[in-house]
Amino acid sequence: MELHIAQNTQELSENLAAWISNYIQEVLQDQPIFTLALSGGNTPKQLHMLLAKEPYRIMIPWNRIHFFWGDERAVPFEDERNNAKMAYDTLLNIVDVPAENIHVMRTDIPPEEAAAEYEKLLHTYFKEGETTFDLVLLGMGDDGHTLSLFPGMPVVHEQDAWVKAFFLPAQNMYRITLTAPVVNNAACVIFMATGAGKSLTLKNVIEGTFNPDKYPSQLIRPEDGELHWFVDEAAAGALEM
Repeated sequence: MELHIAQNTQELSENLAAWISNYIQEVLQDQPIFTLALSGGNTPKQLHMLLAKEPYRIMIPWNRIHFFWGDERAVPFEDERNNAKMAYDTLLNIVDVPAENIHVMRTDIPPEEAAAEYEKLLHTYFKEGETTFDLVLLGMGDDGHTLSLFPGMPVVHEQDAWVKAFFLPAQNMYRITLTAPVVNNAACVIFMATGAGKSLTLKNVIEGTFNPDKYPSQLIRPEDGELHWFVDEAAAGALEM
């Protein structure tokens, strides 16, 4: 695990945009496409907007990137809470990426059907037991959740399915999510965490006893890939360094 600490959210986003751009160009020297799983929430918005501007809008070969999502709220695409809508608004409608390279989790069909369809799609890109995504971007909630792996939910322990749908009572909605095993087979995983409100949770996730039922973010430990945490000073405040 590699920790990257920035002074604030703006510096973090700038550092990460440069890192991602370099990484994409490096990987594409050896293969035809790059597979990227996006996260939802508010944290990535600034990153997306930076990537959508020069120099990255021109430097990154967007036509060779295939976009996926780590999780989705089962709400219509037009809903502001929809993760795919956020990505379109802040990045995908701005850069030159072919529509056929964008693979959203559908919310116009029942969640269980959407999960099964997405898993089938993933299996057309990735073989069982081999490396999956080139890069997975993740956030971490104040409660230690990542993706839609929430504390105490059975999906935390899923070992077979790559994608699951379930009802989350605390939010009164269905969620569709990648599971830990498919993410842990990625070549590279990056967490973003900002703000003092996440400092104690971050300390427990990185330095605490392994307890994924309480801190599901601890589940994300790539088997053969890289793990990076990009955090600001406020989020890193409780870490022992």
